Amino acid sequence: MTSATLPTADTHVRLLAGYAGNGRPAYEVLPARTLDGDLFELAGSPGLVLGCAAGDVLRISDDGEFEVTRQGPWLCVQAAPEAGTFTAEVLTALHEAVEGLGGLVESPATLRFAVITIERSTDPAALENALDAWADRTGQVAWWFGNGEVAQ
Repeated sequence: MTSATLPTADTHVRLLAGYAGNGRPAYEVLPARTLDGDLFELAGSPGLVLGCAAGDVLRISDDGEFEVTRQGPWLCVQAAPEAGTFTAEVLTALHEAVEGLGGLVESPATLRFAVITIERSTDPAALENALDAWADRTGQVAWWFGNGEVAQ
């Protein structure tokens, strides 16, 4: 990470990620900092939930639905293999692709997906070029902006 630092977490929040084939809700648990009542600042970017990133302030309802009340200084980029899991080599290549841009890459132990937290001020063309080159080099991987926007 470059000039900004992630908030320090004092709790975890449960966000609705979507619904399974049987109609049951699926959740992702993320580190957060308690602000006031139902307001929390995310201390990490999600790997499954769409619409938010680390540093965003969220109003969270009991069912896991949320509203971003203030955007933080980071973008969330999510990545996944088209099948199976990432290899250690593919994940290392992702780290190398974004380290010069100040991105933080995280992945669960299962290597089913990866999430990149990167400053919103990052040059969009440089970020997209780095991620496209990584995807082309490693093959059969996809990436997308998890908070639904490109850097401005």
